[in-house]
Amino acid sequence: MYRSDLKAPTWQLSERARKLTSSAIREILKITNRPEVISFAGGLPSPATFPAERMREASDRILRDTPTAALQYSPTEGYEALREWVAQRYSVNGAQIRKEQVLITTGSQQALDLLGKVLVCPQSPVLVEMPTYLGALQSFSMYEPHYIQVPTDDNGLIPAGLTPELTAGARGLYTQPNFQNPTGRRLPVERRRALAEFARTAPFPVIEDDPYGALDYAGEPLPTMLSMAPDHIVHLGSFSKVLAPGLRVGYIIAPENLILKLVQAKQATDLHTPSFTQRIVHEVVKDGFLDTHVPTIRELYRNQCAAMLAALERYMPEGVKWNRPEGGMFIWVNLPAQIDSAKLLPEAVAQNVAFVPGGPFFANEARHNTLRLSFVTVPPARIDEGVARLAALIRAKL
Repeated sequence: MYRSDLKAPTWQLSERARKLTSSAIREILKITNRPEVISFAGGLPSPATFPAERMREASDRILRDTPTAALQYSPTEGYEALREWVAQRYSVNGAQIRKEQVLITTGSQQALDLLGKVLVCPQSPVLVEMPTYLGALQSFSMYEPHYIQVPTDDNGLIPAGLTPELTAGARGLYTQPNFQNPTGRRLPVERRRALAEFARTAPFPVIEDDPYGALDYAGEPLPTMLSMAPDHIVHLGSFSKVLAPGLRVGYIIAPENLILKLVQAKQATDLHTPSFTQRIVHEVVKDGFLDTHVPTIRELYRNQCAAMLAALERYMPEGVKWNRPEGGMFIWVNLPAQIDSAKLLPEAVAQNVAFVPGGPFFANEARHNTLRLSFVTVPPARIDEGVARLAALIRAKL
């Protein structure tokens, strides 16, 4: 019989485990699951965009026609037909991507973890934007890097700032060029070219993490750095934002010698990404479905972004500034210097509105007067109501 009075075991943990911390966003989401809370916190795609019926039909066909292969172990590299689809999808602007350059991962978050495993040693320098994606910091931190923040402005990373002094000994440069999480910034074409040129001679990989590139509201995506230097860029992609995150299917495109090491690391992690979900993704996308589906996502997010921008204009007091994203899922807000967004959050939750404080997105020298707002899962009327509540709290601190 189970006895609740027994003490929990005090087993010795590894030094790595003792240093682990929970994701700030995941902890906030636990608070904001209540239906009365207007949550601008989660970076979750809208469930209204999930093509559930299309996936049900795909699942039925797979289980009818190829059940054994779908339910059996499969190669670590991934389902060959899906790897070929990814390679063909990225063979644009003169770039020729081979399926041997593609590794299917269990979400792009696993791709970050695998890159940390094969590239990072304790205290080796890793270059990141300021601010940068919190999930990347969480993945790489497992391997105890020394983070170096590279210069950025409202247009993103500044390639001219990648001086020999700054980049000496680096193991990688991590960047999100399209509608970055958390800032929503998009890197201009000229800077992409400069970074691609930098990658050709850099003694470390330039990592182009691109989960949001398809979510350009105008439907005019900028060329990837991968297309400019296909043998020198490590590109991460995902089906989470264009199909559904619960499938946990992403991919890495990289030079074959790096793919080999990533495959070996993945074998030790999970053997392979689930065969069934890989086949579902391929069955759904193979005939051009994304070309008609993604525009509906863009329209929804564009309208909700416009609703939030209008509410910010309507309610926010003087001294509060924010960006106007051209795509993606986030708006980045700069508060007056005296306001700490982490301290503001409990007051906001008490008023049934939530956001993500900006501090955790900085590898070093956090700017605590910043916050991230996500608008894609909140209808316009609730966006207006939530921004009004948040603005009132901010105004009270001026």
